[in-house]
Parts: sequence; C-alpha cells; structure tokens
Amino acid sequence: MTLQERGNLLTEQVNPSSLNLDQISSIELVELFNSEDEKAVAAVVAAKVELAQAIDTTAERLRQGGRLFYIGAGTSGRLGVLDAAECPPTFCTPPDLVQGIIAGGAGALVRSSEDLEDRAEDGEAAIRERQVTQMDVVVGITAGGTTPFVHGALNAACQRGATTIFIACVPIEQVSSKAEIDIRLLTGPEVLAGSTRLKAGTATKLALNILSTSVMVKLGKVYGNRMVDVAVTNQKLRDRALRILQDLTGLSREAAGLLLDRSGKWVKLALLMHWTGLEKEEGLELLSQYQGNVRAAIAGIKEK
Repeated sequence: MTLQERGNLLTEQVNPSSLNLDQISSIELVELFNSEDEKAVAAVVAAKVELAQAIDTTAERLRQGGRLFYIGAGTSGRLGVLDAAECPPTFCTPPDLVQGIIAGGAGALVRSSEDLEDRAEDGEAAIRERQVTQMDVVVGITAGGTTPFVHGALNAACQRGATTIFIACVPIEQVSSKAEIDIRLLTGPEVLAGSTRLKAGTATKLALNILSTSVMVKLGKVYGNRMVDVAVTNQKLRDRALRILQDLTGLSREAAGLLLDRSGKWVKLALLMHWTGLEKEEGLELLSQYQGNVRAAIAGIKEK
C-alpha cells in the first residue's frame, strides 16, 4: 500500500466535526468526545454477527484443548495483552490459555516501538515460537488494517491450520483479509486525526471484552452472571467469593467461609458441594465429567 493509499484509510481521514479542536472550550471538548465515542458502541453493534461467530468458534477450539492468541502492535497490541492478562484472575484460566502478543515484546507495553510493526517476519516468528497448531485461534488486531506484523502472524497461523480472526476499523474495500472471521469496527475518522487509540481503541476494547467474556461463559466459567471461577488470591477476591456464595446459597458469611475453605478456595466447587452434598473429591470428579460446567453437573445428577 502506498503512502497516499494509507492516507485515504478511514482511520486516517480528517473528522469534519473536530476541525476547530484547538479552539473550543473544555466542556465543548468533553461533549465532542462523548458524541464521537457513541460511534464506537454503534460500530460494535454493527459487527454483532461476526463477533458471535468468533465467540462460538473460539469456545469450541478452547473446549477441545486449543488456545487463544491476540496479536497486534501499538495500541492494538496493548489492548490484546490487557484482555489476555485479565483472564487468569477473572476466570482462573492457566496463563497460556489466552495470550497477548505485541510487536516489540513486553517493553512495547510502556514504551513506543511502532517501528517494529513493519516486520511481517517478526509476526511469523511469534507464531512459530508459540507452536501454534490447528487447535488454536489467532486474532489479529490492527485499527488501520495494514500492520505487516499482524498480517505476517495471521498468514503463518493459517499455514499451520489455526482459526484466524481479523479485527480492523477500516472497511474491507480498503484493506482485505484472508482470515476466516473478519470483524470490522467502523468508527470513522478520529477526533484527533489518525489517533486510533481513541474511538478505534475504544471499539476494539469493547469487542475484546465481549469476545473473551462470552467465550468463558460458553466454557462454563460463569454461573448466572457470577464469576464462579474467580481466583481467590487476595482479600478483595476472597470477599467477592464469599459474597457470591452467600448470594447464591443463602449461607451466613461464616458458613460461606468454611465452605470456601473446604473446597480449596474454588467457588464453583463450593457451590456444587453445597447443592449436591458431595465432598471435595467427589465434586471434582463430577465437574471433570462435565468439563467444569457446574450447571450441567447439577443437571446430570438430577437426571440420574
């Protein structure tokens, strides 16, 4: 893509609503940003069909033993790393189940290294290093759609048989993709021309929130709307776990605490033990039979 063609990308265009950005009052700035940010939500709504496909496909791959990789550069890469990092404490997933890969590595999280996004071979190498297989899902994130690092990674993932998902904020007519699932978050020109950490970044964060959380719901890591697989690793999370147990069982805080400790600090198992009368080892065996889904495990007992 030529420099002129890059300048024509939707994410690089000038927003007519903010031409006087440096001349308006603070309250007008807030109102302008609020108005433009509504377009980020609308962009995610418009991509709901593709997002649903991504959820179902990813959940099925992870259920079969696969992993989920986010790969990107700059803001897109940081958002992927952030979403991946939140999965272990929220859903008690192993660190390698959902992984974020950013051009430039960990140092790029706090220091600009956007020059490295031009190296498609680095994206390919990242896929090889993690030994991506046909069981895995690789999500390439690039607001402007052209990042060579991301395309290199997706091409390498495709060659290895992995499921590929593409997330970009430009229409397919401007930048095409060979990914199996193509998600376009069309947020339009930024308030600050070309600064895709704004609306494009917001829409991407919303989409990743939906994708990862919904996948975990499908994997049985949620009961109702409670995070029953929360990792109880500090006092705040223990308090949350106790409140979940109290709300769902009607137990006192003291009784909920004893139940939580008996379960090995696993809310899901504690609930199963309370509702079925099973001891810890029996509950673990039952959960294993139903792939960790407490609602399915309880239903299974009732059917016997």
